[in-house]
Amino acid sequence: MMSRKTRLILALLVVAGVIGYRFLAPKPDTAGTTSVATTAAEPVAADKPKPRLLGRIAFEPCSLDSPFRGDPLAAQCAQFEVPEDRSRPDGRKIALNIAWLPPEQAGDAAPDPVFFLAGGPGQAAIETYPTLDPVFAEVRKQRGIVLVDQRGTGGSNVLSCRNDASIDETSASAMATQAAACVKALSAKADLRHYTTTAAVADLDAVRQAIGASTINLVGVSYGTRVAQQYAMRHPENTRSIVLDSVVPNALGLGNIFARNLDDALAQQFALCTKSPACKGKLGDPRAELDALMGKLRAAPVQVQYRDATSGEMQEDTLSADSVAGLVRMYAYMPAAGALLPKLIHEANQGRYANLMALSKLMSGDLEDAMAMGMQLSVVCSEDRASMVARAEDAGTVLGSSIAESMAAACAVWPAGEMPADFHQPLATDVPALLLSGEFDPVTPPRYGDDVAKSLPNGRHLVLRGQGHNVIGAGCMPKLFTQFIEKADAKALDAGCLDHLAYVPPFTSFNGWEP
Repeated sequence: MMSRKTRLILALLVVAGVIGYRFLAPKPDTAGTTSVATTAAEPVAADKPKPRLLGRIAFEPCSLDSPFRGDPLAAQCAQFEVPEDRSRPDGRKIALNIAWLPPEQAGDAAPDPVFFLAGGPGQAAIETYPTLDPVFAEVRKQRGIVLVDQRGTGGSNVLSCRNDASIDETSASAMATQAAACVKALSAKADLRHYTTTAAVADLDAVRQAIGASTINLVGVSYGTRVAQQYAMRHPENTRSIVLDSVVPNALGLGNIFARNLDDALAQQFALCTKSPACKGKLGDPRAELDALMGKLRAAPVQVQYRDATSGEMQEDTLSADSVAGLVRMYAYMPAAGALLPKLIHEANQGRYANLMALSKLMSGDLEDAMAMGMQLSVVCSEDRASMVARAEDAGTVLGSSIAESMAAACAVWPAGEMPADFHQPLATDVPALLLSGEFDPVTPPRYGDDVAKSLPNGRHLVLRGQGHNVIGAGCMPKLFTQFIEKADAKALDAGCLDHLAYVPPFTSFNGWEP
């Protein structure tokens, strides 16, 4: 029951970096694939095969589809029931949606599988994993991959809020109205207090026990790194290793970090243009151009005719400062794509808005479809409510205080769950850990990884040059990831191959950068 603008604001909160990996992943051979990521437990032959047991969970053949892959990914799927409220084990149950990719070399398989943890919060592991599968190609030879849709996402009692176009949202009170409508709709099937990170960690350990694994490896991206740290904190004896890609520290409150982090990342990315005589000569100072454009649109949003990137049809809609801010932030996640931002901003300042508008609509649509907004609110309103405050120093930033104010308004009416007293304590453990950051990440900058690594004596933090959010697929990182999972020794990795990562020069035209 949330309007398009509301859902976009919430989607901008914490984006799982899988979006960034789409630009790095090998392109499928099959053109025009339009299916969304789904799972279906259907027999391959006319006679339904017998279930395949992993521990005491019975799996059946299924396929994992994605618009960013060619052929579907063969897997095994199952449902596993857990109590919604563990203090009431006889109460309502949640059927967790699980996929398992068995090790390819079954006779030489390692006993400790890899659990992939999606980001958001609000993304489902089974829907987001297929685009990352090439990164796991070598790992999969000896280890199974386990995908658990976190409660409230995907096929695990998803908490989605639909659009109610009749509600006018122009203020914090309207945001609260939208959230209240969502609470009313979802409360028929869920107690929203029990869809937190802590509850999800208990689910993961229940799955671990059910499949008969003594120890597991956890690979988290963005918000998934919070889940991985919380699991390692609660179950260190069952955690063989953790990989944290785009690190969200336990100690971090997510309410008011976004504006400053984005501006810092934009300063680094735009510097590639201002330091290039060709780029600066043609496009000027990108930050000054962006500020001028935002000022124009705040004063008077413009009606723009543009060609819809999905249908190819001409459309007309309003371009506002909010939509530009959202697009800039999403492109900042992916510096390879963000190299186009100075050109797009300059064109818009000349009154040519069509390309900026088309890309803004495309990006916002992708994000809205990817996030279970009800689950996201259950997480952040339970765990980060205290940090949702506006700050005077954010007034001149691209995002301003809009995210903190919007989230505070929504959380004022959202049921809050409980969290352990030590939830926001830094993770301090001997568990082997590999931490990854992108130099230009606009939401989880490298300093976050530095902070977390301080209390991990068997951890190592790698910062990837010129990269943004979700970097496990960049350059030689898949090879290093494989070596770490095999040996569980981050400090022994020879990461010199990462020195070959290069900056993507800013585009001075739609044909590319200057030679």
